[in-house]
Amino acid sequence: MPEATYSQALNMALREEMRRDERVFCLGEDIKDSTYGVTRGLYDEFGAKRVVGTPISEAAIAGAALGAAAVGMRPVAEFMYMTFMMCAMDQLVNQAAKMKYMFGGKAVLPIVYRTMAGAGRANAAQHTQSLEAWFSHAPGIKVVMPSTAYDAKGLLKTAIRDENPVVFIENKVLYATAKEDVPEDDYTVPFGKAAIRRQGRDVTIIGLQRMGEVALAAADQLAGEGIEAEVIDPRTLVPLDIDTIATSVQKTHRAVLVHEAHERAGFGAELVTQIVTHAFDYLDAPPVRLANPNVPTPFSRTLEELSIPSAAQVAEAVRTLLK
Repeated sequence: MPEATYSQALNMALREEMRRDERVFCLGEDIKDSTYGVTRGLYDEFGAKRVVGTPISEAAIAGAALGAAAVGMRPVAEFMYMTFMMCAMDQLVNQAAKMKYMFGGKAVLPIVYRTMAGAGRANAAQHTQSLEAWFSHAPGIKVVMPSTAYDAKGLLKTAIRDENPVVFIENKVLYATAKEDVPEDDYTVPFGKAAIRRQGRDVTIIGLQRMGEVALAAADQLAGEGIEAEVIDPRTLVPLDIDTIATSVQKTHRAVLVHEAHERAGFGAELVTQIVTHAFDYLDAPPVRLANPNVPTPFSRTLEELSIPSAAQVAEAVRTLLK
């Protein structure tokens, strides 16, 4: 198994699925040159008919993918930044998410809408938003957030083979920083199955995507103090593996939720509700959320760093919770 970065693992998944199924094709802005490397080399192998460069129109990208899927293709549409998906909300939320239901189950829409979210590269407020809660709120769309290179490949292959629209959220920092051995052979990672990244007995920390790394760093700090934190990576938000999360909280009796999205109405609020619903009698303290402040993400690297939850903040939240 060669070591691969997060972006290389995604590239492997696309290449393998395009070789496996001639109905799979990619479309989006600048995908021939591949700014972040995910579609690098695909144009040379598969040509212009299966690696389709588009105008700068997110509505057109989303609509073209929807139409192609409706007639039997399996499109993988790329939005360069998650914020730009707001330009295509009708196509995504009102059409792709609803068409199966509007046509009595006869419409099959195997679409993957790939995008990138998160802060950490000083891209300012219009290029850093994490809007996973928006799409989790819309019935008819599956929401996936891989945090490791291995999962990035396996989950993307699962998304491409799924018969429903999938919003596949990548992280711009993880593209280069997340590295591990990734099998070259075919494998998938199932939707709706969380990963327990670290076992613990004192507190459950649920970290979304890059915040999983932050949670693990916090757990390392706490271990030196005799506090054992269990760290869970949901991997998919829709469907959500609440069984694994609730079982962990029933063991530890406490929960801390960490995500890069803004706190207000972020997915952490949904996780708190699910934990209270499924594990209320086991809680020794109210669940705690750590998230981006409810202000636009600053352009300044120093201020941006302060806006992202840190390992020190997570560790301090755990200490306070244990008191």
